[in-house]
Amino acid sequence: MKYVLIVSIIVNVLLIVKIIAMRYSVRKLGSEFSERINLDTNVLLGAESRDRQIRSLAASINETLTNLRSSYHKYRMGDAELKTAITNVTHDLRTPLTAICGYAEMALNTDDARERERYLKVVSERAGYMKKLTEELFEYSVITGGEITEEKESINLNRMLEDSVMALYPAFEARGIKPEVNICEKEIKRELYPSYVERIFNNLMSNALKYSDGDLSVTLSENGCVRVSNSASALSPVSVEKLFDRFFTVETARNDNSHGLGLSIVKTFAERMDCPLTAKYEDGKLIIEIVF
Repeated sequence: MKYVLIVSIIVNVLLIVKIIAMRYSVRKLGSEFSERINLDTNVLLGAESRDRQIRSLAASINETLTNLRSSYHKYRMGDAELKTAITNVTHDLRTPLTAICGYAEMALNTDDARERERYLKVVSERAGYMKKLTEELFEYSVITGGEITEEKESINLNRMLEDSVMALYPAFEARGIKPEVNICEKEIKRELYPSYVERIFNNLMSNALKYSDGDLSVTLSENGCVRVSNSASALSPVSVEKLFDRFFTVETARNDNSHGLGLSIVKTFAERMDCPLTAKYEDGKLIIEIVF
């Protein structure tokens, strides 16, 4: 009986010590969490306790911290991107609007019919540009904010890619570009959203038409990888990293009335279909690959 009492006391002491140690570890985790949550740091919590439950708690808290930090960084990036977008859109709207006001005033103040007609033609062109910009902005907001409204279908990538190239072939020829098209003989079919794939191909071709220095290579491999490459001296490795960002343009593109939405739409659609999309700049060439 004496030994049982001694063992019982020892066990109780050990339990009390463990409870005290656990309470100390929990308080320390809470204190460190409060400190980390208010700091812009990636340092995670450390668990000094050997208790499995305490270490599991610390791991869960660290995961929460990581997710919170990631969300915060995305918020900050989104806020900066929104400010840049507003600046770009303001610039794109203000420039033609200023021209419209100027030429409209000159048209009102001239008695020369030919001059008036020329001024009004410029006003019409600038108004058309503004109309196109606002339509693209509206379309982009619908695309990125809307829900998927179609069902996946079996898509023949060979035929759809060929149709996209041929649709812009006259425009390529007008710029002196002769596309080199290499589409595998094997029929590549995938369960995808038809309108998404069509828009991806069309935007990739339009982007090539916009940036190419005079060449274009389009390839479809048997693994479903579509590769579009062209020389692009106006780009750089740094600008290519931002090519899929909303409203991102280089100066050459801006002169061609580009609003930086085409490749952003490509990225949005690719992500919705879980299709890996990459862009790189090698030896003066822009190379975009998407795997279906």
